[in-house]
Amino acid sequence: MSADKTIGVMLVDDHPVVREGLSSMLQSADGVSVVGQAGSGEEAITMVARLAPDIVLLDLQMGGMDGVETTGHLLRAAPATKVVIVTTYESDTDILRAVEAGAAGYLLKGSSRDDLVQAVKAAARGETVLTPSLAPKLFRARVVEPPALSDREREVLQLVSLGLTNADIGRRLFISEATVKTHLLRSFKKLSVSDRTAAVITALERGLLS
Repeated sequence: MSADKTIGVMLVDDHPVVREGLSSMLQSADGVSVVGQAGSGEEAITMVARLAPDIVLLDLQMGGMDGVETTGHLLRAAPATKVVIVTTYESDTDILRAVEAGAAGYLLKGSSRDDLVQAVKAAARGETVLTPSLAPKLFRARVVEPPALSDREREVLQLVSLGLTNADIGRRLFISEATVKTHLLRSFKKLSVSDRTAAVITALERGLLS
């Protein structure tokens, strides 16, 4: 991007006050223009191809489609656009998920105006943007191997993927329904998910299920 080109930014957050706050900080910055705002991931996806923003500042936790899923859709719709997550969440897992989805950066909503503007300009130059305090978290998340699922946990998830209920699984494996639930809860924790569907999807993505 040439130095004299105005950077077009789209804001995506389900809180209008947050969008307006970000817009106010950016509109007064030289070389930056807010070209659009969206209140959901779904709305952002319909807008991004038309607006062709250089940068999308995207909330992580929104009603409906979350920021990580939205990032994937946005980058497929507009590959030249850079997505920077702007959120209050700073867990190792959240950061890694966002970066693995293709986000060019991860900023906290408490960032100053100068930090926000510099992040937008850095992302537009093709640089990776990360709030300094989050760098160690990203490093830890990348180098620490996730806990392995036990054979029984994989077996239970395999049956979940076939649509069996906990009771069905218990009868199939000759274990109690409570034991099935225990195996599932352990799997959820190891896979960093909160429900059966996400556990199966994550396990499949990691090649843990056939």
